[in-house]
Amino acid sequence: MKRLLIASILLILIAACAHSTENETAPTHEIDAVETSSKSDTSSRITVTLINQDSEMVGQAFLTETKKGVNIALEAAGLPPGTHGFHIHEKGVCEPENKFETAGGHFNPFNKEHGTLNPKGPHAGDLPNIIVQNDGTVVDVIDADLVTLKKGEPNSLLKRGGTSLVIHADPDDYKTNPAGNAGERIACGEIK
Repeated sequence: MKRLLIASILLILIAACAHSTENETAPTHEIDAVETSSKSDTSSRITVTLINQDSEMVGQAFLTETKKGVNIALEAAGLPPGTHGFHIHEKGVCEPENKFETAGGHFNPFNKEHGTLNPKGPHAGDLPNIIVQNDGTVVDVIDADLVTLKKGEPNSLLKRGGTSLVIHADPDDYKTNPAGNAGERIACGEIK
């Protein structure tokens, strides 16, 4: 958890530096995303706690409404190293005893097929894979442009019953229905 705290502090410092040098070009995608997040409406910020199948907290995600959709800043530890599918699921229920099957399928308010490489896709809840480092940590920032935190919208993550963030055991192939062959659900966080 010390690494998670250090990663959080680093993200805050990067955002502060990026904001103070607005005329300079940001060198990485992460800084661009953090800067975008800092300029958005912070009254729409939601903190999501992620747990593993042993009900242990493994991280947090910070969701912020932006002009592009929802910015997701993810910080987690204690995960298996490698590439993992990361999705928004249709129900805000994370029950570890059921391996998070209670989270339902991918959030799909527009009735699309799975994956950005699928000509009939993607689901609104399809997100890019995340990469967990060898020490089990991941810090990533993702813009989910097909969803919103505005209540009452068909693609709102704050719909009745909520939604959830799910990390899978395997990478998402971005094309195979219904979940990109991303495998078992290893972490989950309720969005409410």
